Amino acid sequence: MTSVCKAVLEAFNATEVEYKVNLTRKAAREWFSGNLSFEFNASPPQRPGRPDKPELIAPQDMPRRRNAKARAARIAMLHAIAHIELNAIDLALDIVVRFGADMPKEFTDDWIKVADDEARHFSMLNNLLIEFDSFYGAMPAHDGLWQSASTTSHDLLARLAIVPLVLEARGLDVTPAMIKKFQAADDQKSVKALEIIYQEEIDHVRAGIKWFEYLCIKRNINSEQAYHNLVNQYFTGKLKPPFNIEARNQAGLGEKFYMPLIQQNN
Repeated sequence: MTSVCKAVLEAFNATEVEYKVNLTRKAAREWFSGNLSFEFNASPPQRPGRPDKPELIAPQDMPRRRNAKARAARIAMLHAIAHIELNAIDLALDIVVRFGADMPKEFTDDWIKVADDEARHFSMLNNLLIEFDSFYGAMPAHDGLWQSASTTSHDLLARLAIVPLVLEARGLDVTPAMIKKFQAADDQKSVKALEIIYQEEIDHVRAGIKWFEYLCIKRNINSEQAYHNLVNQYFTGKLKPPFNIEARNQAGLGEKFYMPLIQQNN
């Protein structure tokens, strides 16, 4: 029987995006069908497999996307979100292989489910780009998400604090405004895709806080204080309002986690 580690690593290392998506979704089907053994016999490389395009540039060098009613601006927004989702696939795969051996089997269940969701999200977005006569890789993108993964590769608690509980939580804050921009452009296909992504990202943040609090209990530390310390140590930016408090509450990420960090910055 193939191990979950081997199946996940195959998807993680894939350089062609459609192949990565297909391998990720196959690994999820095989895992939940009971066809992969719960064994970990390898570590992931420091970086996932990536296509030659898009060109990766510094976040501050990314072009601004202003008028969402303009076709070119909508293509650029969809491309940027697709890039986030591609990184999210690999982040979920990485967390399984890097940390799954030391966690309950349910941890692998949750993050393979996340990887499968992210793969589906990427496909939806890339299909939209194709309908716009574009494709993923047609524009530059930045590498900030994977930099966050690299800096937290040594500690699961840090990884959970930064990736699902800062970066994905930020997605909950900004996605409703993006949906409104596409609605204003009467782009209903993009609206539907973003609404699906938004609802499922709530579940991903919920998985993050679930395992963050699990580890804090296991290590006998206060979860809120641990979050504050880890964000201050590993997040290079600053948490900025406005926050989607309703969605964050649905995910279990209460204001007591992030509001004190805003007060520290003021």
